[in-house]
Amino acid sequence: MKQYTSVHDVTDLDALVKEALQLKENPSQHKSLGQNKTLGLIFLNPSLRTRLSTQKAALNLGMNVMVMNLDKEGWALETEDGAIMNGTTVEHIKEAAAVMGQYCDIIGIRSFPKLQNRDEDYSEYLLHKFISYAKVPIVSLESATRHPLQSLADLLTIKENTPAGKRPKVVLSWAPHVKAIPQCVANSFAEWMQQADVELVITHPEGYDLAEEFTKGATVTTNQDEALQNADYVYVKNWSSYTQYGKVLTDGAGWMMTNEKLALTNNAKVMHCLPVRRNVELSDEILDGPDSLVLEQANNRTFAAQAVLKRMLENL
Repeated sequence: MKQYTSVHDVTDLDALVKEALQLKENPSQHKSLGQNKTLGLIFLNPSLRTRLSTQKAALNLGMNVMVMNLDKEGWALETEDGAIMNGTTVEHIKEAAAVMGQYCDIIGIRSFPKLQNRDEDYSEYLLHKFISYAKVPIVSLESATRHPLQSLADLLTIKENTPAGKRPKVVLSWAPHVKAIPQCVANSFAEWMQQADVELVITHPEGYDLAEEFTKGATVTTNQDEALQNADYVYVKNWSSYTQYGKVLTDGAGWMMTNEKLALTNNAKVMHCLPVRRNVELSDEILDGPDSLVLEQANNRTFAAQAVLKRMLENL
């Protein structure tokens, strides 16, 4: 594995899931694999689970880890080719990424979309520039359109909690939020579920359709109650409008997941990537109750990252 930016970088999804679950049973079994190798984690946005789980995954493999909050600790970064840098930017991404590639054997990069220009965000220009100039394997720690480490952890969680031979019904349900949120987690989850052996249903209010490239083949409905019927898993997540890009179109009244809504399901387990706005996206009764898998998902973030890093180390 040379890059990890989406499910399309995975040649055998079942094998990767199996490997991650094996690593969970014995996290230190490949401790010598990363000896004298360095992972650089570059953040342009806040992080808790992604930062700590990926660091832990690297340490489990014996790697050195360097972490930098580039938006706060680095020089103001220029990304445009041919730019005349007589303004606020100090360093061009050509040199910055190239230098990071000299210091690190693998680089993880996290950068959120600006939610102002859809074409710009969905071009993934920053991620692609790092891939081009760093010249080392790149792991997406969340980008403008996807969050593949989260999605792999989500799939691990579903796999662990599903009886052998069962094809579960998985519902991705939009939830209210207090501000505009990117589509990346929802995009990525939908994309990964389309490659897994599940029945995927997506439900959201009018105007919140995701890009068809991520949802093609899934059942999509604006009737949440209908979607929840006989669900085995409910993945709760907010996202802003894709068609009216970055806009919040409704206050989301009636869309928060509650135990009353879960009564429509097949005793469904509830998932969320965290952080979660309690009693806005999900009720306390769910988060503190027996149906919540959110902490299991967070724990699986380590082993998702470890499986990816292991494969990259094996190809260095």
